[in-house]
Amino acid sequence: MTYIRTNAALRAKRIAFLAAAAGISVILGAGAASATTVVKWLHLELDPTYVAKWEEIAKAYEEKHPDVDIQMQFLENEAFKAKLPTLLQSDDIPDFFFSWGGGVLKQQSETGALQDVTAALDADGGKLRNAFSAASVSGLTFDGKVWAMPYKVGLVSFFYNKEIFAKAGVKAEDIKTWANFLDAVKKLKDAGIVPIAGGGGEKWPIHFYWSYLVMREGGEKVFDAAKKGEGEGFLDPAIIKAGEDLAELGKIEPFQPGYLGATWPQTLGVFGDGKAAMILGFENTEANQRKNAGDGKGLSPENIGRFDFPAVEGGAGKVTDTLGGLNGWAVTKKASKEAIDFLAFLTNAENERSMAKAAMLLPVAVGADDGVTNSLLAQSAKQLAASTWHQNYFDQDLGAAVGRVVNDVSVEIVSGQMSSQDGAQQIQDAFELEQ
Repeated sequence: MTYIRTNAALRAKRIAFLAAAAGISVILGAGAASATTVVKWLHLELDPTYVAKWEEIAKAYEEKHPDVDIQMQFLENEAFKAKLPTLLQSDDIPDFFFSWGGGVLKQQSETGALQDVTAALDADGGKLRNAFSAASVSGLTFDGKVWAMPYKVGLVSFFYNKEIFAKAGVKAEDIKTWANFLDAVKKLKDAGIVPIAGGGGEKWPIHFYWSYLVMREGGEKVFDAAKKGEGEGFLDPAIIKAGEDLAELGKIEPFQPGYLGATWPQTLGVFGDGKAAMILGFENTEANQRKNAGDGKGLSPENIGRFDFPAVEGGAGKVTDTLGGLNGWAVTKKASKEAIDFLAFLTNAENERSMAKAAMLLPVAVGADDGVTNSLLAQSAKQLAASTWHQNYFDQDLGAAVGRVVNDVSVEIVSGQMSSQDGAQQIQDAFELEQ
């Protein structure tokens, strides 16, 4: 195993715990040798700056709790996904680990390896629950039980090139409805500009459009019913209408030539190189377009604007309903009360604010969003703070098998290869196979 130490002064104090499988790297905690309680923390973060911030937080906790030793264990992303099921059944099970909301966490909760943290959140009159945004807690809840401590949230929204918009006479502030959006796309096309950078090669970037349209047309009630197998499921008229909205966009041919084979990094590059006016992407799009642009610089932050996914006239959903990632720390059955206490410390407003200032996350702790200093990230944080329903990515929330069909169908609908009705039927069929 490889042991990573960031501070020579801490080396003598760190204690490793054995990994269950080869290839695991361990980042040792900063606890004192006399510690009586070891808290094992499994993660997949590669950025040394982020890890250093965690080390700082762990050290601050240990200084207040000298009988606790925080130990960080690292697994690379793919190894994490492959080895976690075995690790959770081993003697080396961590106290808590990084997890995704939706179907991923639900499947993990069904293994019997996790403990729900509802009681911890509701202790002292719900003090800890109230310390997090309601949407973040809700997204980690199944059957009335909370299965992970909220950590961070992501948001999908539109980013646009201000110079291109000005050239075409398009005003982002006028894009309030889906009809407004389609008009803007047509206006850009008429100006000889590629309206949107699209990533059809990996498919999931296109599912953002279908997902948001389902949310706008049907609202939370329709999507929740479909997930539970209630009513008409994914054949609900609002869901079929969402696919028709997507097909309407596709008929305009809004994406760059060859978008069906474009990877996400290539798509970011198209936007960063100024070859498309818009992109529907993650909250960190500004930074990632820079990395993937041909010159390594991309668009200047001052030339990038952002707007929410528009409302759909007559739809049941709200423009304040948001789509994006939701991550938390899943707590295992063997976890001590000290592990949960440390998690409460790790995710408190002060530490989430500190991590936000380091551009590590969009916080879920109430009052921590003022730590987001990047202008575009701050706009995302503000929108999330007002979110009425934050929905995890559909392809994650519905589980791998159904999610894969959602991604496939989204691309086929927008490219005119499949009708919305047929797409909805394929998703419903995939969903029923999983039941």
